[in-house]
Amino acid sequence: MSAESANYAQELPDISAPPLRLLLREARIFPEMGRYYFRGMDLERLPKGGGQPIMIVPGFGASDWGTRPLRRALNELGFAAHGWGQGYNWGMRPGMREALAARVEALQTRHGRKVALLGWSLGGVFVREMARHAPSQVSMVFTLGSPINGHPNANNVAKLFNLMNPGKKVDADLEGFRKRRVPPPVPCVAVHSKTDGIVAWQCAREMAAPNTENVEVQGSHFGYVSNPQVLAVVARRLASVD
Repeated sequence: MSAESANYAQELPDISAPPLRLLLREARIFPEMGRYYFRGMDLERLPKGGGQPIMIVPGFGASDWGTRPLRRALNELGFAAHGWGQGYNWGMRPGMREALAARVEALQTRHGRKVALLGWSLGGVFVREMARHAPSQVSMVFTLGSPINGHPNANNVAKLFNLMNPGKKVDADLEGFRKRRVPPPVPCVAVHSKTDGIVAWQCAREMAAPNTENVEVQGSHFGYVSNPQVLAVVARRLASVD
């Protein structure tokens, strides 16, 4: 670690990963999914879309199958929700940046308007960077429980990775994290839950700025994409996009 990185590490806020009790409460995903399958996503009081396109990027270890509940609900409301089309999200890999940029461009061409981007957990890190590099193609950004601020180690993802990969050490990219904390130059809505057992809620909030908004919901980290409160946040803001 460089001297500059070491100094930056000392300046980071003292935020810990969610405690074990919250990590264990992630088992709520089972009753949350049961609620979704039996009751749906409460669409009745939500605004109708006018075909506004939105691309949804899954979290670490998830795929488009995992984001299907949110995409399906948005499509039923009249928005045009699309998956990312890159299979499972195991992190950035060669060619992915170019593939995602091409997909956003294709969706913009198809719909004739800017594309909203939504990222769940690690997916939120991806969509913020996509918007940073191509703001003229992006209408707004949503992040769901994404580690975008605070401290790069204030999550339980590294612990889970270490359990599955003994002998391998995960080193935080402090310089990259410092640059990524700054929001991209488009409207950004950061959704977080104070009972998130994977990412510390303080780290899932955007910096205060004219183009940022932080919204708290109730629920688990794994349940963001089937959470009716999340759907309401996204639908109401997406409906205001021309």
